[in-house]
Amino acid sequence: MLIQFLISIVLGICAGTLTGLIPGIHINLIGAVLISLSVTIFSKINSIYLAVFITSMAITHTFIDFIPSIFLGCPDTETELSVLPGHELLKDGRGYEAIMLATYGGLIAVLILPVLAIPISLLFSTIYNLIISKMFWILLIIFSILILTEKKKLAALFVFLSSGIFGLCVLNIEINEPLLPMLTGLFGSSLLILSIKNKTQIPKQEISFHKRNFFKPILSSVIASPLCGFLPGLGSGQAAVLGNSFLKSDREGFLTLIGATNTLVMGFSFISLYAISKTRTGAAAAIKEILGKLSWEALLLILVTILLSGTISFFLTKYLAKQFSKKIEKINYTKVSIMILIFLIIVIFIFSGFIGLLVLIAATFLGIFCNSLNVKKTNMMGCLLLSTMIFYWPF
Repeated sequence: MLIQFLISIVLGICAGTLTGLIPGIHINLIGAVLISLSVTIFSKINSIYLAVFITSMAITHTFIDFIPSIFLGCPDTETELSVLPGHELLKDGRGYEAIMLATYGGLIAVLILPVLAIPISLLFSTIYNLIISKMFWILLIIFSILILTEKKKLAALFVFLSSGIFGLCVLNIEINEPLLPMLTGLFGSSLLILSIKNKTQIPKQEISFHKRNFFKPILSSVIASPLCGFLPGLGSGQAAVLGNSFLKSDREGFLTLIGATNTLVMGFSFISLYAISKTRTGAAAAIKEILGKLSWEALLLILVTILLSGTISFFLTKYLAKQFSKKIEKINYTKVSIMILIFLIIVIFIFSGFIGLLVLIAATFLGIFCNSLNVKKTNMMGCLLLSTMIFYWPF
């Protein structure tokens, strides 16, 4: 059993590395694919080892995904907030430092997650039934906080509502994997096109890192991340903004906050599955489909998997970040951006068809316009949050 367990972790790390490095391949998409394969190709594999594989892949993805987000400007939905501070450091020759700041946040998160597991599971099971009837008002308060923390409040409100209405339209048309073209356009291709237009040049990168005091960003993450465990429609981006509004961090601290929040939110999604049988990530949804209701023994095995795969992923990300830092200045950034854009178009056409391409085009133009308003990119997550708020509309 131990050998199969370790093999599952290693294979998950390899898969998570690939999904993390390839722009546009979101872990939720992989989760949906694995669910369909679990009843065919993977039907003869012990379900618990498949769950370990998915967990290992998901956690590894939260680490590796910062490399394309910061070096290539192609973020995932969980790392879109890292682009601005990450690119600022990249243009200063500190791209390696930017990735390590986020990676240290992820490492600390996997170390403290087992300690938080029991109290968080008790919190989820106690609070969820009490707040379910008040979900709309809670989401409205959180939305209001996100808007009020902006300097340009009207612009932020416009971005939230416009992306929210767009999200309602996309989610109500017949299309496979609607989130793929919508989120890729808002957070990926729009930034790539701006990068191509501006002809971004990357300077020589310093491979150095000075350790900092991580207490404030980690505490902010611990306070805000559990919200994603039982509040639908909230992602790690919103949790990071909320955490930063409680305890303000500088640019470097915010990257650590995002790194910790991404990993904690993923970990809490498994705890949420155990405590209230709700899935908040594609990985948790895949595990629920495979295992059904999560037992305490299965949760314990998942926590051990998170600890092992997260620790290994830290060192793997550190190595890959060094390699990218050495070679990024020699790469034609504009050509790479064009290649990534073409690759994303192909991926979306394969999974979402011609309608997906139309959604991608519309989302890209909307993303470019919203970016020009100079408000936080997390406001574009209104494409999901507004639909969730309407679902819980109490009147």
